[in-house]
Amino acid sequence: MSLEIAIAILIAAAGVVTLAGVAITGEADRLADRTGLGEAVFGGVLLGGSTSLSGIVTSVTAALDGQASLALSNAVGGITAQTTFLVLADMLHRRANLEHAAADANNLLMAAMLVLMVALPLGAAYAPPVTLFAIHPVSILLFVIYLFGARAAVSLNNTPMWRPQSTPETRADAPDEAAAHARPLWLMAATFAGLSLILAVSGFAIARAGETISVELGISQTVVGALMTAVATSLPELVTTMAAVRRGALQLAVGGIIGGNTFDVLFLSLSDAAYRDGSIYHAMSQADGLMMMGAIIITAILLMGLIMRERRGIGFEGAAILVTYFGLAAVQVSLG
Repeated sequence: MSLEIAIAILIAAAGVVTLAGVAITGEADRLADRTGLGEAVFGGVLLGGSTSLSGIVTSVTAALDGQASLALSNAVGGITAQTTFLVLADMLHRRANLEHAAADANNLLMAAMLVLMVALPLGAAYAPPVTLFAIHPVSILLFVIYLFGARAAVSLNNTPMWRPQSTPETRADAPDEAAAHARPLWLMAATFAGLSLILAVSGFAIARAGETISVELGISQTVVGALMTAVATSLPELVTTMAAVRRGALQLAVGGIIGGNTFDVLFLSLSDAAYRDGSIYHAMSQADGLMMMGAIIITAILLMGLIMRERRGIGFEGAAILVTYFGLAAVQVSLG
């Protein structure tokens, strides 16, 4: 594949990802109302997972090709990029701070779980390189934690132990019954699944194009993964978040980003299974480790914003996330 073709494929696949992301948001909002799961749970578990499919395919494809840094940086770079997208959505919602208006216990739970899930692979890089069938135990543990968190989120939605204080700026999750029952449930689910498949196929194209660009331009895999393929495969999160805010589905917007980020950590588990030269965590470069630290810091800042709930503007958390992301990107470029 020539450099010109790779760039064209990357742009075309990113466009497909964007269009599919717009369409899948409406289906997610209606399914959240129809199933009774609510925007935060549906966004955090199902929408987050679906919009992450292109990223999963990108990381796993790179790992199968032995491109460990591309697989790692694509996964973690997606987390930092998507959280930054949330700040852009906050700018769109001018009535109030988005983290304030979309207050929900499930979003707090998923953000805390995300910090834990990113910290474990980083710790694994400094632990002995123990593997079972070339898979590190942390990769299995990540799936266990994710399943526990998903179950806890549903339980918390059904029987909440506490609720955030309601203010005039708080937007409650009010189901739209007319839209939710406009079409049969099977048709809505099938449409959602079909759009998810389109995102996955686009991810494969983005991975191949990203590898070619890295080789042809002599750019490190970490820079390509964190700043190019991660952003390209994260476009569904940007589109769905913006679309959800415009629809007034604020819990879906925030939950989709945080849930997508927790699902993105599973890229590491799947990439570890696809990487056949031992533990992928022990193939991590200094730049990859820095990306993981950046993801933890940015998520911790977001969690603080969700707890403190400033009323106006993007809040301290929005400004801090922007500074951290662009500072991290500058350091990655200097290292690459």
